[in-house]
Amino acid sequence: MAQKLNVALIGYKFMGKAHSNAFRQAPVFFDLDAEPVMKVLVGREEAGVKAAAAKLGWESYATDYREVVSRPDIDVVDIVTGNTSHAEIAIAAARAGKHVFCEKPLAMSVSEAREMVQAVEQAGVKHCVNFNYRKLPAIQLAKRLIDEGAIGRIFHWRSVYLQDWIVDPDFPLVWRLKKEDAGSGALGDLAAHSIDLAHFLVGDITAVSGLMETFIKERPIATSMSGLEATASQERGPVTVDDGTLFLARFSNGAIGTFEATRFAPGHRNGNIFEINGSEGSLAFNVERLNELQFYSRRDAGHVQGFRTISVTEGGEHRWVDAWWPAGHIIGWEHSFTHQVVDFIEAITQDKPATPDFRDGLKAQLVLDAVERSAASGQWVTIG
Repeated sequence: MAQKLNVALIGYKFMGKAHSNAFRQAPVFFDLDAEPVMKVLVGREEAGVKAAAAKLGWESYATDYREVVSRPDIDVVDIVTGNTSHAEIAIAAARAGKHVFCEKPLAMSVSEAREMVQAVEQAGVKHCVNFNYRKLPAIQLAKRLIDEGAIGRIFHWRSVYLQDWIVDPDFPLVWRLKKEDAGSGALGDLAAHSIDLAHFLVGDITAVSGLMETFIKERPIATSMSGLEATASQERGPVTVDDGTLFLARFSNGAIGTFEATRFAPGHRNGNIFEINGSEGSLAFNVERLNELQFYSRRDAGHVQGFRTISVTEGGEHRWVDAWWPAGHIIGWEHSFTHQVVDFIEAITQDKPATPDFRDGLKAQLVLDAVERSAASGQWVTIG
């Protein structure tokens, strides 16, 4: 592993921890053509980023991303900042000739996403958006079964993404609850993942009919936030994003779908759940049981028909699993980030497309935009 890829990570809190762990673990467990070097961590608050760099294993820290992305010793720029700065950092990095890895949703708007796609394609750099759930072995198995025709012609996609961390009306008004900072609420934060999985497994979404609701209109203004924990002042401010979103969808292949995303579902910590029904069978998945895929086949003999639970942990059979543990020794949520890093490094060193890329991010952004417009108008909206 003679080649090295020097990485700059922009942002260092919740997602920064997940990405840092992925860069540390990737060369330990996988045979890579290049070693990712955790060169510099970037954050606006010097004391915070300095402490995070030492804790997370970065060689150095900086407070200005502009200086970092122009450095000749940086090969990869990884963006885990708030949504408002994705576009400006990604475009600057691409223009500096850096490969770009970016958290989801890709941008604040369709126009920003298009500018980002144009920038990376004009620069000829590799680009990836972190829809990390694609990188779970169970999702890869679902894709394989669909491509092999195991469930036949797809009729239905049915998904919910359920969390409960803002049910308390006194939970603070953090940045994720402000449209100017987040773009949208449960729609962009959660449904974006469901949209990407639907694109990956079923096909392109062509039209949507949406409904969005904000249940708690005002909250105490946040004074600090760490992960999903926050503190607040006595002053209150308006919530300007959706708390819950529902929408219907039509797919290019004739399938129809339902999507629900909410952060108001008590008892559901991270229930990213879907079911796909086809002419020959069905598939079902829940990220809270991410090592398992449910599969039903109409081709089974009648006396043994029923949903079977496949443990997607068998080395040699399921993608990425060989690098980890013996069969049945399950992996976790953080491994999806490691797999994304592994695939991105292979895209760079083997000069092949990264997946999912900024075009996939733009496709998801078009759907997010259409859902918002549909919810506002009460009409079906066609995806351009």
